Amino acid sequence: MIQNNMDFVSALRFLKLKEIPDAWVDEVWDLEFTERKPLDDTTEEELAACGDKTFRTLYQCLLAHAIDQQQSAGRDGAQTIWATLGENGLSVKSLVAVLSVFVLAGKAKGANVQQRVNSLHAASVYLLLLGIPGSIANKVFHEVLLDTCADLASQCWPQDSGKKRKKDGPKSSQAEGKRSKPQWKDPHEMEMDEAEEEEEEEELHFNGQDLMKIRDSVVLLVQSLLGLLQSFPLKDQPQSASNCMHIFSKLLYFEPVIGELNFAAVQHITRLRSVPEMAFYGLQLLCLPKHGDQKESLRRVFHQLLYVILMMKKGNRGKPSLLVPSQAILSTRDQAIHFVCHLVNELKELVLPFLQILLQHICFQMVEKSEFRSHGAQAVGMLTSQMESTDYASFIKWLFNFSRSSKMVHRLFSIDVVMVLLEQPERVPEECQDPELTCFLPHKFLIQSLLFARRMDNSPTVQSHALACLAHCLELSSLNVTQAVHNLFSATGTQTVLESEITEGSLSSQQTQKTFRTLPFRTVEISTTDSSSCDAKENLALLLRRVEDSKSNVRKSALQALVSLLRHNVIPMSMENLATLSERCRDPAVSVKKKALQCVGELLNAKPQCSVVQKAWLQGVVPAVVDSESSVQDKALEALDQVLLSQIKPYSGSGHLNASQRLAWDLLGLLSNEYQNLSRYFSRAFTIWCKQNKFTLTFITNLISHTEAEHAAGAWLLLSKVAASSLKLPYGKILDAWDNMVNSKDINLTTCCHILCVMGDIASHLNKDTKDRIVNDLMSWLKSFTLSLEVICAAVETLHQFCRSDDVKQTQVFLNQHCGELVSVCEAYLAGIILSEKGAQNLNEKLMVKHLHTVGVVSLHCPAKVSERTVLLVESVLTTHSDKLAEYQEELPNSLPLSQFKTNSLPTKVRAHGVITLGKLCLQHEDLAQKYLPVFAKELEVGTEVAVRNNVVVIMCDLCVRYTNIVDHYIPNISACLRDNEAVIRKQTLIMLTNLLQEEFVKWKGSLFFHFMVVLVDPVPAIASLCEYCLLHLLQKKNPEMFSQHFIECIFYFNSYSNHKCYNKFPQSEREKVRFSLKGAQHRDKRFRIYRFLLEHFTDTQRFNITNKINQTVLACFADEELLLDADGAEILSETFNILSLKEMKLQAISTTEGGAAGEDPEEENMATMAKAVLQAAQSKVVSQVQKKAFIENTVPLIISLKSLLEQKRSPVLRDLMAYLQTTMQDYRNEVKEFFSGDEQLAAEVEFALKTAEKDREMEEQMDNCSLTGDTRTPTAQCSVQGSPVRSRPRPLLPFSFATPQPRPNPPSARLAHTDSRVRRSRQEEHVQSKSITLDRTVMPKGAVNDRAISTPKGVNVNLTFDEGVSAIFSDRGTSLDGETSVLHVQSNEQQAPGLRQWNVQSPLRQKKKIT
Repeated sequence: MIQNNMDFVSALRFLKLKEIPDAWVDEVWDLEFTERKPLDDTTEEELAACGDKTFRTLYQCLLAHAIDQQQSAGRDGAQTIWATLGENGLSVKSLVAVLSVFVLAGKAKGANVQQRVNSLHAASVYLLLLGIPGSIANKVFHEVLLDTCADLASQCWPQDSGKKRKKDGPKSSQAEGKRSKPQWKDPHEMEMDEAEEEEEEEELHFNGQDLMKIRDSVVLLVQSLLGLLQSFPLKDQPQSASNCMHIFSKLLYFEPVIGELNFAAVQHITRLRSVPEMAFYGLQLLCLPKHGDQKESLRRVFHQLLYVILMMKKGNRGKPSLLVPSQAILSTRDQAIHFVCHLVNELKELVLPFLQILLQHICFQMVEKSEFRSHGAQAVGMLTSQMESTDYASFIKWLFNFSRSSKMVHRLFSIDVVMVLLEQPERVPEECQDPELTCFLPHKFLIQSLLFARRMDNSPTVQSHALACLAHCLELSSLNVTQAVHNLFSATGTQTVLESEITEGSLSSQQTQKTFRTLPFRTVEISTTDSSSCDAKENLALLLRRVEDSKSNVRKSALQALVSLLRHNVIPMSMENLATLSERCRDPAVSVKKKALQCVGELLNAKPQCSVVQKAWLQGVVPAVVDSESSVQDKALEALDQVLLSQIKPYSGSGHLNASQRLAWDLLGLLSNEYQNLSRYFSRAFTIWCKQNKFTLTFITNLISHTEAEHAAGAWLLLSKVAASSLKLPYGKILDAWDNMVNSKDINLTTCCHILCVMGDIASHLNKDTKDRIVNDLMSWLKSFTLSLEVICAAVETLHQFCRSDDVKQTQVFLNQHCGELVSVCEAYLAGIILSEKGAQNLNEKLMVKHLHTVGVVSLHCPAKVSERTVLLVESVLTTHSDKLAEYQEELPNSLPLSQFKTNSLPTKVRAHGVITLGKLCLQHEDLAQKYLPVFAKELEVGTEVAVRNNVVVIMCDLCVRYTNIVDHYIPNISACLRDNEAVIRKQTLIMLTNLLQEEFVKWKGSLFFHFMVVLVDPVPAIASLCEYCLLHLLQKKNPEMFSQHFIECIFYFNSYSNHKCYNKFPQSEREKVRFSLKGAQHRDKRFRIYRFLLEHFTDTQRFNITNKINQTVLACFADEELLLDADGAEILSETFNILSLKEMKLQAISTTEGGAAGEDPEEENMATMAKAVLQAAQSKVVSQVQKKAFIENTVPLIISLKSLLEQKRSPVLRDLMAYLQTTMQDYRNEVKEFFSGDEQLAAEVEFALKTAEKDREMEEQMDNCSLTGDTRTPTAQCSVQGSPVRSRPRPLLPFSFATPQPRPNPPSARLAHTDSRVRRSRQEEHVQSKSITLDRTVMPKGAVNDRAISTPKGVNVNLTFDEGVSAIFSDRGTSLDGETSVLHVQSNEQQAPGLRQWNVQSPLRQKKKIT
C-alpha cells in the first residue's frame, strides 16, 4: 500500500502540480472547462514534452491504488488516495485543471498524434479518478468535463474530423430535391480556402502506426468510462447519462467487429475485444437502476439504437441523413438488433412497451428507398419474433392502422413488413391472452386486410408493390399463406366492397405540414375505418383492371400477380384471363411489354402441356417480333429461339419426345392451324434469323426427319420459312413428299400450302423435266377446282415461281399460257352458269366461289388474257344475266349501284366474292376502275348486303393505292361508312382509312377529319377505343397540328352551322350532313366528349392560340354582328362559351402547378421531381402573366360588347357568358375591377357572382363536415375466422411518457366514391381544414376538432403540439361516449389520477380574436 502511494506520487511529478499557480486553476474552473486556458510558455513546453508512457504509468499507479483502496475499504486505518494527495501537498483541484489542459488540447482539429494520445490518456485518468470513492466529496466531478472526456474518443479519432470526412453518403429521401444554391466567392477567398484545405489535409494525415496508438488510447478511455459506470452512479446526472448513450451509439461505428457478439456472457471490461462491443456493454450498463429510472433509460437507449437500425445519422437538430449501406453499416445494424433482442430476453416485461415503440418508430421514420425499406422490414421481423402473441397481435393492429396512413412511404413500408412477417411461423390464437386481438394473429389477416387492401391505393407505387408482393406470397412455403390468397379469389367471397366505394391514402399533401424537429418518441394508435373484403369475382375483375392501369409500374406488378395466380391454379386458366397477358405484350410502355413477355414465358414453363397457355404464349410473343422497340424484338426472338428452334432434334423411330420437344411441336402445330394469322410475324422472325445464319445443315436435316411424323404440319411450316434462305436442301425427300401429297386424297390444307411454298423456293434448283412434271401437277390441281381458296392462292404463286426465269418476256409468255388457260376454263364455267336459264338453279355455291376466286388470282399474272367477256361475266355475277346487259356494255351509268340492277338469284356469298374479283380486274385495267368506281360508291350508299358493302370498302381502298388521283374523289363516300349501321363495316372502314392516311395516299381534306371525330362517340366502345388509338398513336404523329387546325371548325360542323364565312364550307351531300350531324341538345354530351378529347391532347401553345383564334373568328363575328343571334347562332355562341369554360381549356402549366401532386407527399419526391416542380412554377408565373395580358387586351373588350348586345337582345346566352366569366375570373378574383375598368356594372356583377359561388362552396363544405363529424363511429366487427379487422371509431389521445408518433389516418371524408381509374373521378376529394393551435408535447390532426372547444384540466402539466405533421393518437382503453368524438384527451406526465376533473373550457377561436 505504501509502495503504491509512493509510486502514485512519483507518477504525478511530470504534471508539475506544485508549480501551477492557484489563480490559473481558479480561472480554469471558472471557465467551466469550456475552453483551454494556456499556462506560461515554460510550463507548457514541459507538459507538452510528456509522452504517453508517463500517462500510462500514472494510469497504472492510480488503478493499483484504486484497487488497493477498494480491497482495504472495510479495514481501519486504510489510507485513501485523497489523503495521499493531501499529505504530499497536491491539490485535487489543480490535478483536474491540468488534466483538462491535455483533454482540451486533443480536441483541436489541428492536434497532432501525441496531443491526441495525451488527451485520451488524461481523460482516462480523470475518469478513473472520478470512479474512486470520495471523488464527489473532493470535488473531482464536473459535468462538463465528464461529458468532454467521454466524447473524446470520437473527436480524437482522425476519420471523424477534417473535410475529407464530409462524404457521408446519400442524403435522406426527405432532403432529396432540395438543392442549395452555390455560394460564390471571389478568387482571393477561394485561394485561401484551398490553402486551408491543403494545410488541414496535411495535418490530418496519419500513418498506420499513429492510428494504432490513437486506437489503443481510445480503448483505454472507453474501458475507463465503463469502469466509471460500474462504480459511479449517474442517477442524479440525467444529462450526463443521456450524453453517454449518445457517445456509445456513435462508437458502435468505430471499427468493424470480427465474429459475433455475445451480449449474454458477463465479462470483465478488459476482455472486451472491440470498441463497438464495449459500447454495447456501456449501453447495457446505462440501463441499470443506479443510473436513473430504468424505463426512462431504456427509452433513451432504444431511441439511440433506432437510428442505428434505420442506418441513419441523426444530429442534434434537423433531419437524419442516410448512411451508405456498406457491409460495416449493415453489420452494426445487425448487432444493434441482436442487442435489443438480448435486452428483451433479459428484462422481459419491463422492455416490451419500449420494443413496441421502437417498432413503431422504425415504421414511421422509414424512407422510400427500397434498400432501406428491405433492411427495415427485416429488422421489424426479427424484433417481433421476440414478442409474445398478445404483444405481437397488438403490434399487428397498430400496423393495420399504420397501413392507412396518408403518407405514401408508410403504406409502402407496411407491405414490406407484412411480407417479412408472412415468412415467420403463424401464431396460435390460443396463445393470445386478449380475445379481441386473436383475429390479428393469422397470416390470413395480414394478406387480406393489409396486403391486398393496398391494391386500391391512390399511389401507383403502393399499388404496384402490393400486387408484386401478392404474387410473391404464393411462392412462400406456408400453406396458410397460400390458402389465404386462394380465399381472396375463391367462389366463397364475403361481403363485396366495390372499388368505387373506397379510396385509400387520399389526403392532400396540403393537409400535412412536415416538421421533423417536433417528432416525439411516443406511442400512438389510429382507429380503423373500413373493411377490405371483396368477393372473388370483384377481386379478379379488379386485378384485370389493374393490368390496364394508366401507370406502367402498376401494370407490370399486376401482370406478375396474375401469372402467379394462374401458375398456382388460384384462378381458372381461361382464355379471357390469358388474353390479358397476351395483350400486354403490345403495351405502349416498353418495360411492360418486356414484363409481359417474361410472364407468358414463365407461365409456359410452368404449364407446358396446357393448350390455352400455349395459345396465349403465341399470341403474345410472335407479334412482338415486329415491335418498334428493338429490345422487345430481341426478347421475343430469344424466346422463340429457345422454345422452338433449339428443340428441333433428329426424329427417332420410337417417337419419344421430351417435354420441351413436345411443347415445341405443339406450338408449331397451333401456328400451322389455328393461328395462321400469325404467319406474317413468324416470317419476320425467320428473315432476321437468316441474316444471323442460324439455319445450319444439321438443323435442316433434323427438320426434314420430322416431315413424315405425326407433327409433320409443324415441320413443313418451319421448312417453308427456311427453304428460301437455305443453299442446300434434300430435294429428293421434298419431291417425294410432293408426290405423296398429289396422290393423296386426304390433304391437310395448311401442310399443303407449306409444301407448295417449299416447292416454289426450290424451283430454281430443279431440272426442266421435274419442273414440267410439277407444273402439270399444279395445272391439274387447279383445273379440278377441288382446292380450297387458300391452296388456290398458294398453287398459283408456286406456278409463278416455276415460270420465273431471267428473261422477263419468256416468263410472261409462260404465265399467259398457263394462267390464260385457267382463265378460259373459269370463263367457260361462269358462262355456263350465268348464260343458262336454269344455271342458277343448279348452282354449286362453293364451286362458283372457287372459279371466281381463281379468275381474280390468275388475272393478276396475265392481265392480257382477261377479255371483255370475262369482265362482263364477272359483272353479271353482281347484276343480272349478260343478255340483259347489252345496253350497259359501253358504260355503266353512275347512278345505278350494283344492287339496283335487275336482281339475280345468286347468293350473297357469291356476290361478295364477285366484288373482290371485279376489284382485282380493276387493279390491272385503269379503264375498268374508272368505269366501276361510281358503281362501287353508289353501292356503299344504298346497298343492303353487309358482305358486299364490306368488300366494296376493301376494294376501293386498294384501288386508292393504285389509282390515288382517281379514287380521291370518292374518299367522302368511303368515309361515310364510318357511320354505317353495321359495326363490322365501321371498323373495317376505320382500319383501311387509317392505313391510307399513314401512307399518305389520302389527305385530311374536306369532311374526313370530322368523320373520324364522330367515331370517337361510336356506340360500340371497342370501335371508339380503336379510333382513339388510331388518332393518337398512328395519325397525330404524322401531323401534330391536326387537332388544333380543325378544332374551331368542329364547333360549326357538328352543329350543322354554315353561315360563317370561313368554316364548314366544303362540299358535302345532304345525306352526309344528316348522317354526321350532332346538332341538338340530345347530342350535346357527344359533342363535348369530342371537344374534351381534342383539348386534352393540345399543347399549352395550342390552347393559348386556339383561345385567341376563337376570340377573333367566333366572338368577334357575333360582337360585330357578322353572325346573327338567331336560334342557330345563339346555340353556337352558347357552345363557344361552354367550351371556353372547360377545365381542359386551361393551360396545363398553370393548372398542374395549382393542383400539385395529389395523394403524394412532397417529402417523398426525388430531386428530378422537385426540379420539375420548380420549373413548372416558374413557367406558370410567366405563362399566367402572358395569358392575363392577352385576356385583358383581346377578350375583355369582346366580352363587354357581347354582354351589351345580349342584353339588348335579351338572349339566354347571357347566362353562359356570365358562367364563363365566373370560371375564368377565379384565378383573378382580386383583379376584377382592373380587368373590367371599362364596364363597372359588369365588374360588380362578376364580383357578386364570384362571392355567391364562394359562399355556396363554403356551405357545401360545412354540410359535408357536419355529415362527417356527426357520426364518426363504426361498428366493431367480430373477430371471425375470416380475420376481418376490428372496426372502431376514432378514440381520444391518451399519451404517456413514452409514445410513438403516428401518421395521419385517412378520415372518412377521404373515402369518396371514385371509379377504377384515378383519372376518371366523379368528384374531387374534399378535405376539412381547421385552425391550427400550437401548444406542446403531443399532437393532433387537422380537422379533428371542428365544432368543439379544446379544453385541458386545471393543474395538469401537459405539453401539446398541434399542426406538426403528426396525427392523432387514439387509445384502446374502452369505448368513448358518442359526444366525445371531437375532444382531445391528454394524460399528464404524472400517473393519471382516477375520477373526473374540473375542465377549463375556452374556445380557440375566442383566443385568436383576443390575439388579433
